[in-house]
Amino acid sequence: MELKDDEKKAIAEYRVQKAYSVMTEATDNAKLKHWSLTANRLYYAVFHIATALLSVRGLSAKTHTGVIGLIGKELVTKNLLTTDEAKLISRLQNMRQSGDYDDLFDWTESDVQPLIEPTRKLLDKMCNILKSDI
Repeated sequence: MELKDDEKKAIAEYRVQKAYSVMTEATDNAKLKHWSLTANRLYYAVFHIATALLSVRGLSAKTHTGVIGLIGKELVTKNLLTTDEAKLISRLQNMRQSGDYDDLFDWTESDVQPLIEPTRKLLDKMCNILKSDI
């Protein structure tokens, strides 16, 4: 079923709100030095805004890897995001995966702290791209 434009916009706005809320969770967990949880929340902040961008373009994916692939196709190949920004998204996904599922493994401050500000900047950039799409 195809969504109407106003429905796509409402879903996108909700996902943007969720992305920034999750980003706040990331920074709050960083203050508590919960680094694996911080990495998880950084990834999900980007994931939510990525799905917002895709939804207004009438696109969706069934997997996290599929979302990242569509972001590459829709944003990187059109020079809306840089390859370094795409690598950050992939890195965050890998960190989330390892932090959530690998046994006897935890991310450290030196792994995660340097990614907080680049992720915040990426969210803002993706939000601006989304605003031009709506």
